[in-house]
Amino acid sequence: MPSGWLLKVGFVDSLASRDVLVFGAGVTGDSVVRFLQSRESRTFLVDENKDLSGTSNFEEIDLNSVTLGVVSPGWKFDHPYISKCRESGIELISEIDLAWRVKSELNPSQKWLALTGTNGKTTTVQMAEAMLLKGGRRARACGNVGNPVIDLAFDTETEILVLELSSFQLAWSQEARFLTSGILNIADDHIDWHGSFENYAAAKLSIAGLSETIIANVDDEELSMRIGKTPARLITYTLNTPKPHQIGLVENLIVDRAFVSGDAEVLFELNQVKPAVPHNISNAMAAAALARSVGVDATAIAEAIADFRLDHHRLEIVLEKDGVTWIDDSKATNPHAALASLRSQINSIWIAGGLAKGASMDRLVKDGVGRIKFAILIGTDAKLIEDALRAHAPLVEYQVIDKAIKGRELMDEVVRFALAKASPGDSVLLAPACASMDQFKNYGERGDLFADAVRKIVDGK
Repeated sequence: MPSGWLLKVGFVDSLASRDVLVFGAGVTGDSVVRFLQSRESRTFLVDENKDLSGTSNFEEIDLNSVTLGVVSPGWKFDHPYISKCRESGIELISEIDLAWRVKSELNPSQKWLALTGTNGKTTTVQMAEAMLLKGGRRARACGNVGNPVIDLAFDTETEILVLELSSFQLAWSQEARFLTSGILNIADDHIDWHGSFENYAAAKLSIAGLSETIIANVDDEELSMRIGKTPARLITYTLNTPKPHQIGLVENLIVDRAFVSGDAEVLFELNQVKPAVPHNISNAMAAAALARSVGVDATAIAEAIADFRLDHHRLEIVLEKDGVTWIDDSKATNPHAALASLRSQINSIWIAGGLAKGASMDRLVKDGVGRIKFAILIGTDAKLIEDALRAHAPLVEYQVIDKAIKGRELMDEVVRFALAKASPGDSVLLAPACASMDQFKNYGERGDLFADAVRKIVDGK
């Protein structure tokens, strides 16, 4: 392990005498506070919502006494609170880097794998966790899925962590190191936070500089174009026939030519992946590569993938009735994810819209037009999709739903309209390409209310 990976002894013990700022009163911030308080730190939890229980007023904190700040994902580098801390000479680190310091002192044998990408992260880390567990490894998925990393970094019973990392987390992280990391894809998302696509892509790609081995999807145009300069050992995967140092597809078999002593080894069959749509197969390859990098055998990988099922709101079939399939892919919160969803169906009544987060809808519509029979547009940024349809799919009819309607009432209207337009052989596909918070609590509520409306209006239950 390079010497730069080692941390000075005594960081954890030093927390007992430190005043620490914790930015963000969400799940991550709460876990950080619990850990710090268990080490007898004096903590100040701050949030943009100053009325939240347990938070401190930032303006009333004596920054002269604070020596460390731990930043939850989503806080911008130029936020006024962050800027004031920098001016005061306070060290600012991410929760990931805090956890790395803790793991390095208290649990040095624990191995870290990581994964990022615009879409498919949660599914892929869950697949990898399942493969590792089936292979007899004591593994946990964490980060953006499950527990924050700080909850598990000192757990000596957990041998391997598989971290799901967002662009926000990576933008703030500099110290953590990973045995193997994967990058699934890079496409427009969170441009409003990063300021440009180039900044967003750079944040994603920064994981390569933190990793011994990097696994990359060469079928993704943006990623393939950028990954060649990585300093890490590079392993790739593809839906085409694999070359040496690749995992790929040969007829109906997923074949490993990267982590083998001979020429190739079969990992699993296509029909073991459910659903066997291109992006889900690609995710399974990435998960297999992560598992193979720490020695999991092909039998365990095949058994795990055969048993694996996607989470709620990910291409989840709600109902099949009268030849129409109703599908909840509410987790498709950006154009790249929505395009993968559209491509998984032949002919869709497409429900889309919400908060676009600065992303363009042009390429989504250009590349997905052949799968759209009719579009139902909702939410704050419905006009972005409407404009893209007019420009690139003028023959596709659409209906814009009044954005003042929200929640259950909105989904009832959407489903009634979709029912009137759908014919046998069609899919009614909720793949919004946008975030949900303008009309729903989150993407989960959006999907749940869609499913409720389908069961009530279409199935009469």
